Amino acid sequence: MSEQKLNRADFHHFQAITTRWHDNDIYGHVNNVTYYSFFDSTVNNYLIQRGGLNIHDGDVVGFVVSSSCDYFASIAFPDLIEVGLRVGKLGNSSVQYELGVFKVGEDEASAAGRFVHVFVDRASNRPVPIPENVRAALESLGL
Repeated sequence: MSEQKLNRADFHHFQAITTRWHDNDIYGHVNNVTYYSFFDSTVNNYLIQRGGLNIHDGDVVGFVVSSSCDYFASIAFPDLIEVGLRVGKLGNSSVQYELGVFKVGEDEASAAGRFVHVFVDRASNRPVPIPENVRAALESLGL
């Protein structure tokens, strides 16, 4: 993903998130590490709700193997945000997600993130093909 700002129109799926008091750091804005929590929450909610991923008892789980974030503008509690989600690359056992963090009502992203999930067998931690129901949900996010 380039360091260029993303626009709301670049995404078709959004997850609403309410910032929390403890998200702010001493500088008065949401701390950089908190963005990764936003990304995890957005992706995993999508996989559970739309892909039917069983995070508690399923045979397949997703491991994050790479992540990054570029910051363009500050957000702070009590901002309401929406995280846009799309698929950048879809492989046999891995997927690269691209995410944009938007203040509600704004078209330009305050931050742009990326992370890669590798789907693995829960028991062996070895890569496995992305389950068909999850793959179908990911394909609907576009490439």
